[in-house]
Amino acid sequence: MHLAKKSKFAIIIGLLPALLLYTIFAIVPILQSFYYSLMEWNGFSEMKFVGLSNFKMLFQDPLFWKSAKNNLFVVIASVLGQIPIALVIALLLNRKLKGAKFFRTIGFLPVVLSTVVISLTWSLIYNTKNGLINELLRTVGLESLTQNWLGDTSWSMIAVCITVIWQFVGLYLIIFLAALQNIPEEVLEAAKIDGASEWVTTWKITIPMIWDTIIVAVILCISGSLRTFDLIYVMTHGGPAHSTEVMALYMFNETFNKLQYGYGSAVSVVIFFFSLLLIFIVTKSMGKKMI
Repeated sequence: MHLAKKSKFAIIIGLLPALLLYTIFAIVPILQSFYYSLMEWNGFSEMKFVGLSNFKMLFQDPLFWKSAKNNLFVVIASVLGQIPIALVIALLLNRKLKGAKFFRTIGFLPVVLSTVVISLTWSLIYNTKNGLINELLRTVGLESLTQNWLGDTSWSMIAVCITVIWQFVGLYLIIFLAALQNIPEEVLEAAKIDGASEWVTTWKITIPMIWDTIIVAVILCISGSLRTFDLIYVMTHGGPAHSTEVMALYMFNETFNKLQYGYGSAVSVVIFFFSLLLIFIVTKSMGKKMI
């Protein structure tokens, strides 16, 4: 009993530094955002309590709803793009093919690259005059299909989403590979002995056994997509005509360009609850095991 108490005390002492840091750098800023969202403040003058006025203004602003719609588009595109692509590649690389380690490294490379570098590189690829995509189209005689990829409101968001998908596929590839390698070989061997095909084994055994990992990956993908800011800021600044402006960029413009710190905090609070809502819906819908 005495040893058990000592062990619990040691665990608490060990957790305290991490808990303290988490409280200071995560919990406190969130609480401050809630507080500032009820204020009118430009960052310099005295704060003025305005209650829920910031939220009322926010929900009446068409630009906010446009940024929310753009953000939702990024979330859907990321989940439907990053997760399936990463899963398929992980399933292929898990077969211990020659060069699997090389392709695993190459796949993860975009994740470790600076977002600014990625943004500038893809901006060059999308360049209207001498970008890679338009040059390829001209080379094969399809000049009529060339576009101003980042300057056309019809294509700008699609172009940005392709970049976001490319950037983070490698992250989920590594996550899925780690999960696949933890599946006991005996289970897969038993399926082969029973005469199960590769497709049946993958769909009925492999996928269900890593389903919890897939749920975690989807949650990470959603939360990451809702925080998308730097890539869009460098590539388009939210343009043209706010066609790529997401909620984080909208918050940045309102807070630091217009010096509306209270209003910007209200936007951050809405983003916070919007994230929780999406994650709750996904967790509930995907939490049921595959049949």
